[in-house]
Amino acid sequence: MPKKTETKAASSKSNAPEFTKDEDLYAYREMLSIRRFEEKAGQMYGMGLIGGFCHLYIGQEAVVTGVHMASKKGDASITGYRDHGHMLIVGLDPKSVMAELTGRAGGLSKGKGGSMHMFSNEERFYGGNGIVGAQVSLGTGLAFAAKYRGEDNVSLTYFGDGASNQGQVYESFNMAKLWKLPVVYIIENNKYAMGTSLERAASTTDLSQRGVSFGIPGEQVDGMDVRMVREAAERAIKHARDGNGPYILEMQTYRYRGHSMSDPAKYRSKDEVQSMRTERDPIEQVKARILENKWASEEELKAMDKEIRATVSEAADFATNDAEPEIGELYTQITA
Repeated sequence: MPKKTETKAASSKSNAPEFTKDEDLYAYREMLSIRRFEEKAGQMYGMGLIGGFCHLYIGQEAVVTGVHMASKKGDASITGYRDHGHMLIVGLDPKSVMAELTGRAGGLSKGKGGSMHMFSNEERFYGGNGIVGAQVSLGTGLAFAAKYRGEDNVSLTYFGDGASNQGQVYESFNMAKLWKLPVVYIIENNKYAMGTSLERAASTTDLSQRGVSFGIPGEQVDGMDVRMVREAAERAIKHARDGNGPYILEMQTYRYRGHSMSDPAKYRSKDEVQSMRTERDPIEQVKARILENKWASEEELKAMDKEIRATVSEAADFATNDAEPEIGELYTQITA
């Protein structure tokens, strides 16, 4: 079983694999796009344009980006309610994502789902699930469907450290191992779940070992370094795709904002958050490598940021001015 991966500060030498120029530039653009989208969503929530719940992914961008870089077209993905970054990385239109946040007809769920409930059959993204841990059993079902149909696809099932204590998680582990289902369980351990530190909520804090009693291999990964994430994801996805059954990846990451927009996050110090931003930020790590290798200049990266901001602003404008769904839309796509 792979040994625990030690986390490294951005300025220190790392045992991470090297990225090529194209890989670093791709990772930088994708992570920065998620960051700028989430920052805009936070602003719009503060302005009252987004109602209900809104859980931002700021700080965790390397996890979904690295996993996506290791996956292939056709692999399914499913997650909880901190889901905007997961939708953007699979290629969903920022306009449709933002319009769903504002409850407009042009949203991915036609304005009926909001932040926590979006999906796309075309991109094989199955939510956005509001019940803590519900996506784990559903993701296991996606893996069962792939095996039953003889497809060469893997289910990428994301959940958080808070959800890792849910009973249905272990029922899913048992089934997945028993039937050798092609699923990778990705635990996005951002340390605080809904507001309680992992140390206070879990008797065993090495979440990568939660599958030991079922015979499921697992490893801890530096979830703030996109290179480490991709390397571990490649290993886990290959294990699942080759017919060896499930694999657990505990991504040790960190969210800069509270659990949701209504959470002031007083359970941790400002110094702790600032330290993570300064020393471990996943985007700044990539930016530093790009500049150090002279793969792009500061001016070129600023131009990229400007382009991304324009795309996000366009999405915000669309989400603000798009029509609200017709009343009759409330009665469509309903299952009982």
